Amino acid sequence: MHEFSRSAVIAATPDEIWAVIGDFGALGDWHPVVPPSTIEGGGDANTPGAVRAFAIDGEVLSREELLSHDDAAHRMSYRLIQVPLAVTDYVGTLAVHPHADGGEVVWSATYEGEPDVVETVDAVFAEGTYGAGLAALRERFA
Repeated sequence: MHEFSRSAVIAATPDEIWAVIGDFGALGDWHPVVPPSTIEGGGDANTPGAVRAFAIDGEVLSREELLSHDDAAHRMSYRLIQVPLAVTDYVGTLAVHPHADGGEVVWSATYEGEPDVVETVDAVFAEGTYGAGLAALRERFA
């Protein structure tokens, strides 16, 4: 099993941060490099089992299923069910914790994949998605 984590201290309270990032269906609203998503079947985006699909020009690139969502704990986890990379059992977790300077956002993942895909996953998800999202949050609350 492989894992990675990225975090950032944000100059805002955990509640303020969660108000921006806590909607499973709205990742594309605050993240600068993620396309908008739709919740399949039109259900509640924050109910476990909800599936968000990311598409560009009508072609679905990836799909993720919400596993858990806890507003009080400022935490959600999801699994990739369709992605253009050779990974399996990918579970991501996004959480906000209190910090002396505001809130700390921790975005982490575990997954299975052959050693030759780890570098690509790191570049695409750890840096490209997680890193870019955290940088945008720091800027938003600066």
